[in-house]
Amino acid sequence: MVRYLLIRLLRAFITITLVVTFAFIVLRVSGDPAISIMGDNASPEAMAAFRKEWGLDQSIFIQYFNYVTAIFQGDFGHSMRGGGPALDLVVSRIPATVMLTLPALLLKVAIGVPAGIYAALHHDKSLDRTVMVTAVAGYTVPSFVLGLLLVQIFALWMPLLPTGGTGELSHLILPVLTLGIGGAAILARFVRSAMLEVLGQPYIRTANAKGIPWGAVVRAHALPNAAIPTVTIIGFMVGSLIAGSVVTESVFSWPGVGNLLVVSVTARDLSVVQCILLLVAATMVLSNMFVDILYGILDPRLSNANSEGR
Repeated sequence: MVRYLLIRLLRAFITITLVVTFAFIVLRVSGDPAISIMGDNASPEAMAAFRKEWGLDQSIFIQYFNYVTAIFQGDFGHSMRGGGPALDLVVSRIPATVMLTLPALLLKVAIGVPAGIYAALHHDKSLDRTVMVTAVAGYTVPSFVLGLLLVQIFALWMPLLPTGGTGELSHLILPVLTLGIGGAAILARFVRSAMLEVLGQPYIRTANAKGIPWGAVVRAHALPNAAIPTVTIIGFMVGSLIAGSVVTESVFSWPGVGNLLVVSVTARDLSVVQCILLLVAATMVLSNMFVDILYGILDPRLSNANSEGR
C-alpha cells in the first residue's frame, strides 16, 4: 500500500509539473505582456525597462529555471498589474469561489443522483425518457447560454433576482443554478448508466429469484455497486470546481478565482495565471487521489488488489 501511495504521489508530481511547464511556455510564446499591460502607446524604452524588470528579456529557459526555483522557495511571483504577491491575490478570491461552487456541487448531487436512479429503475418507460431528455437538454446547453437565459427570465422578465454581483443570498441563486443544472444533467446520465449495468448483473436476478423484496435488492446490492463508478464523476466534479466556474463567474461578475483568471489572461498577468493553473492542477490531482481512497472504502477488494499488485 505504501508503494502504491508513493507511485500515486509521483504521478501527481509529474502531472502538476507538466501543467506548469505547458502553461509557462504557452503564456510566453502567445504574446508580449509589456504590450498588454503598458499599452501600444508606451515608448520603446519603457517597454524595454518593463521587460527587464520582470525578467522577460531573458531566454525562456532561464525564465523557466528562475520560476521553478522560486516556487520551491515558496515564491509564486508577483502580479504585473498590481505588484502584490500573486499567491495572496489568488487566495483572497478562493472564499468567493467556494461560496459559489460548493452549493452548486451539492445541487448537482441532490438532483443528478436521484434522477439517475429513478430513471434506471423505470427503464424504457415514459418517466425514464422524460428524465433523459431533460438531462440531455441540460448537458448540451452551454453554461454561458444557460446563465444568460436565467438572467433573461428571472432578472429581466420577472425582476426577482439580481443579474450579478455579491452581498446577499439572492446574488447566489442564478450562478448556483447555472453551475448546478449542467452538472446535475451529466451526473444523472452517468448514474443511470451505472445503475442499469448493475441491475443487469446475475446476482441481481439471483436475489430476485430468492424472493427478496425489490426495494431491499436495490438498497443492499444495486446502490452500493453503482456508487463505485459514480464516485469517479463526482470526484472529477470536485476537482473541476475552480476551472468550471470561469464562465459562470464572468457572466455574473462574481469576484472569484475564475473571474480573476479571465481578467489575468486578458491582461497577460503571467504570475497570476500560472498560480491559478497550478491551483487548478493541484485540486484535480488531490481529488483523484481522494477518489482512489474512496474506492478502497467502498470496495476493499480494489485496495487489496492494488496492494498485492504493487
